[in-house]
Amino acid sequence: MDRTENTKREELDAGGSQEGFPATSRKLELGVAAFTSLALAGLTFMVMQLANPDLPEITMEPDLVPITVFPDFASIENVDVKKQQFFDYLEDYVIAENEAIAEVREELQSFADIANSGVGFSNRERQWILELADYYRIDSTEKSDREIANELMLRVDGIPVSLVLAQAANESAWGTSRFALEGNNIFGQWCFEEGCGIVPSRRRSGDIHEVKRFDSIRESISGYFQNINTHDSYRYLRQLRAEMRVANADLDPLLLASGLGRYSQRGDHYVDEVQNIILQNDLMERDQS
Repeated sequence: MDRTENTKREELDAGGSQEGFPATSRKLELGVAAFTSLALAGLTFMVMQLANPDLPEITMEPDLVPITVFPDFASIENVDVKKQQFFDYLEDYVIAENEAIAEVREELQSFADIANSGVGFSNRERQWILELADYYRIDSTEKSDREIANELMLRVDGIPVSLVLAQAANESAWGTSRFALEGNNIFGQWCFEEGCGIVPSRRRSGDIHEVKRFDSIRESISGYFQNINTHDSYRYLRQLRAEMRVANADLDPLLLASGLGRYSQRGDHYVDEVQNIILQNDLMERDQS
């Protein structure tokens, strides 16, 4: 408040009025000023919200309640029925995971467009992109915004349902393996901290890995997607997938399977096994879901 305004206030407090400004008029003037200030504050807030909308929350968890009881597939004597029920049980989980990733990828595309145009990110945008980079295990310390966004576009992407189901069948022995039953681990994923999982009975002397224990099948599937989308061993698979995206083509599970040679010590034989499971069980029909 300036000096003139202070003088007016002192005169009003004393019960008098300045010439041309009776006390009642002054009260009205102050009321209008207060209302105007509030209105301007509200307008400013609205403009700021429009200029800086909330960025999407980063979450890789699909909206699917996990089933904690793993089905007893070993009790199903008919092989064809066992396979059908195994695939049916897992399919919705895989679709939900792909949908969750697709939502994040859609938002990420706008960030990549911004970065590739040469425009810098705002602080809030950079925070969002760095959190996503951290989840996808990208070392962003020496990378530009453009490099981070483009590397994320290679990683934040789906995997064909057929390919996921084929690997799950192979790795879990159709849901009957010890690791699937005791640890909800249907992809044979390893961990390297003591107590993080289940110690394999045939682990070689000197090895420290364990087969990771998951709280639910949903968590196991999320872990599998993160593994495929982040580990250096599957960089070739991600590159093949990116080329299919550029060509605006459907993701080919048989071709993508060729990028899984390092998933197992069986190498090319493992790739053949996965491809055969896809073909023999007509799993590519499930990709249309």
